[in-house]
Amino acid sequence: MINNPALEGPFFFTQKILPLIADSGHIINISSGLARFSFPGSVAYAMAKGAVEVMTRYMAKEFANRKIRVNTLAPGAIATDFRGGAIRDSEQAKSMVASVTALNRVGEAQDIGKAVAAMFSEGFDWITGQRIEASGGMIL
Repeated sequence: MINNPALEGPFFFTQKILPLIADSGHIINISSGLARFSFPGSVAYAMAKGAVEVMTRYMAKEFANRKIRVNTLAPGAIATDFRGGAIRDSEQAKSMVASVTALNRVGEAQDIGKAVAAMFSEGFDWITGQRIEASGGMIL
């Protein structure tokens, strides 16, 4: 296995926590918009997130006997301290992201929190093995 925490972390964490997850529970893995669109300097990270998306589909199939739903949330550009706050702290980066986002703004942490809450809701009971992107329509 590649020594990449973005891939190994979710895999080994799920392996350890699975016995504690109730039947009909939910697992949400985190990917990235970078698994769908490409920006220079992100290849290793994007590869790992792509692998997380494949892992999600396999887990959804393998855990279905317990009715555990497994999905991936893939955030787009979010104004956080990711990469040292590269988006949050740069007006130029914010402007560039807003220009390629249908909703014409950079995402905020609460946008992702709301998406996670929605994925844990009863409305997601019939959804498993899917990639849900929360990017405000980035690079459509």
